[in-house]
Amino acid sequence: MEHQPPHRRAGREGTALTTPATETIVAAATPPGRGAIGVVRISGPLVPQVALALLGAMPAPRSAELRRFRDAAGAAIDSGIALYFPGPHSYTGEPLLELQGHGGPVVLELLIARALALGCRRARAGEFTERAFLNGKLDLAQAEAVIDLIDAASTAGARAALRSLQGEFSERVQALVEAVTTLRAYVEAAIDFAEEEIDLLSEQGLAGRCAELDARFAALLATSRQGRLLTEGLTVVIAGRPNAGKSTLLNRLAGYEAAIVSDQPGTTRDLLRERILIDGMPLHVIDTAGLRRGGDAIEEEGMRRAHAAMAAADRVLFLVDALADPTAASLADLRQQLPPAIPVTLVYNKCDLLPAPAPADTEAAIHISAATGAGLGALRVHLKQVAGYAGAQAGTLSARARHVEALEAARAHVAMAARELQQRRAPEIVAEELRQAQRQLGLISGEVTADDLLGRIFAEFCIGK
Repeated sequence: MEHQPPHRRAGREGTALTTPATETIVAAATPPGRGAIGVVRISGPLVPQVALALLGAMPAPRSAELRRFRDAAGAAIDSGIALYFPGPHSYTGEPLLELQGHGGPVVLELLIARALALGCRRARAGEFTERAFLNGKLDLAQAEAVIDLIDAASTAGARAALRSLQGEFSERVQALVEAVTTLRAYVEAAIDFAEEEIDLLSEQGLAGRCAELDARFAALLATSRQGRLLTEGLTVVIAGRPNAGKSTLLNRLAGYEAAIVSDQPGTTRDLLRERILIDGMPLHVIDTAGLRRGGDAIEEEGMRRAHAAMAAADRVLFLVDALADPTAASLADLRQQLPPAIPVTLVYNKCDLLPAPAPADTEAAIHISAATGAGLGALRVHLKQVAGYAGAQAGTLSARARHVEALEAARAHVAMAARELQQRRAPEIVAEELRQAQRQLGLISGEVTADDLLGRIFAEFCIGK
């Protein structure tokens, strides 16, 4: 599948330039294990020679042909469909060969070994898509949308990723780049022609342009934040004293018996993770060991891991036993052990055992019964509210935390430029703020990037993609 970016990468200021790949790579493009069909993908300058050696003759470009795949002695390894895509009209932008044969792991490994013997090397995770990015077939936001589409946990998430893969998100970012560039050019013209005594910066329309630009940033940020939640979700840690009902709550949220439940304190010794959906938003729920003083060495290690998980979470659900601890004294006692930067939701559990109806839910506390499921609806609504999730909406684009951060930073630079304009300060400062805004937007598409960022992004991919 070939993707065309809304704009090509160019050597603009701050851009990390790369050289074309000289190695030919090979990998299985289908998951490990046994299947009806297995695909081996080969990309790079050696593809014509490899195809000739493996198939006996070059397939016609972009045409599926039934061929025998042969070893060095000419004996058949397998038979199947061969597809040849000449560069640059391929997924990677390079000569690319796909061999679609039978899906046994031994057969696939024999084909890969044959390609290795012909001068290829095994591909790294995500290297095919990385080459597509480096060769201008798609930008960095589109490349990330590839893995978001593969990893989508819901229909809404898959549709949002597909829209970003097709370039909708990149087009909106590029429109912002062009608007910032136009404004920067206007300011720099005022600097260049200062001796003409034409006060370009006093034009009333500049304030309106900045306000319009800010509104466009706000609109894209709104959909990006929703897209980030569809892509990355919310990570929640369930914490509290032993026997507060943490594992029961995990099971209730997951919808099956994911954790062992026992009246014996300290049953949960390690972290238990479940991924569920709340109206399309992925929720990563982590059950932890009960927090208390003392315990054996294994339980202490479990509590250490619990604290580490809380420090990395988006939110902590602190469970208390509504019957045994009606004033939430356990939370007050353990407050100093909780990460100060992570917000905490107090959850009163076992409310079905109270002699009187549980109090009404507030922003400060939620009342539930993990055993019966009472109050779970209110808890789910609360989690969506604190995450800022408005539900799956038409037109939502998949995005990641780094995209949101870059948009926020670019918007802040434009706002600073607007303040400088309003206060009639040096236009050079205004131009620099707008240049920094351009740079932040370039980080999204990959026009401005660094090799360590690329390494982190493409390491998330599966091998063969």
